[in-house]
Amino acid sequence: MRQALLALIQRAHFSHGDTYDRYTARLFGGIHASVVTDVAAAAPQGGTVLDAGCGSGRLAVLIARRRPDLQVRGIDLEGGMIEVAARRAEQENLADRVQFTVADLADVPLPDDSVDLIVSTASMHHWADVAAVIASLDRILRPGGSIWIYDFRLVPPGRVRSASRDVGSRVDRTLVRTGRFPAALFQRLAVHPTLS
Repeated sequence: MRQALLALIQRAHFSHGDTYDRYTARLFGGIHASVVTDVAAAAPQGGTVLDAGCGSGRLAVLIARRRPDLQVRGIDLEGGMIEVAARRAEQENLADRVQFTVADLADVPLPDDSVDLIVSTASMHHWADVAAVIASLDRILRPGGSIWIYDFRLVPPGRVRSASRDVGSRVDRTLVRTGRFPAALFQRLAVHPTLS
């Protein structure tokens, strides 16, 4: 009952992209900065990055600003989020390199082997079927690419590890400290396809 009530409150509050955007601007600013730094250092020149569960598009736009050579895609299940994200890309004059789509991560509407790096920030704890999401993301990942899932440290990584094994990948876990807070509040689960 408690879980259903929390889900209802969250859906009502976060299905509106503007509300979510205001709420999370400060909450996720530090982790977004870490993700942008990681992506800037690792994404291949001229590559494509997917922000899986992009919310209001803040992270995707930050990545595109930092690396003007990249194409950035964002996918979220909530139409209200995508409206805010698309508006943000337009306002930043980045709509030619940053596109957003309403879709379920368990069925990503992108071609096979079309994305170099996938990032997901504070989305995994919402995934109803982790195995389906990992399989869908793995399908669109180019050879040599990685999936980086950033989420709260307390979210157990077991389902991602299990789903990754199912698609022949391994997972490395790194704790991520942001800002001046003395403890790591986030973790990064890096899903790497195992080379045969």
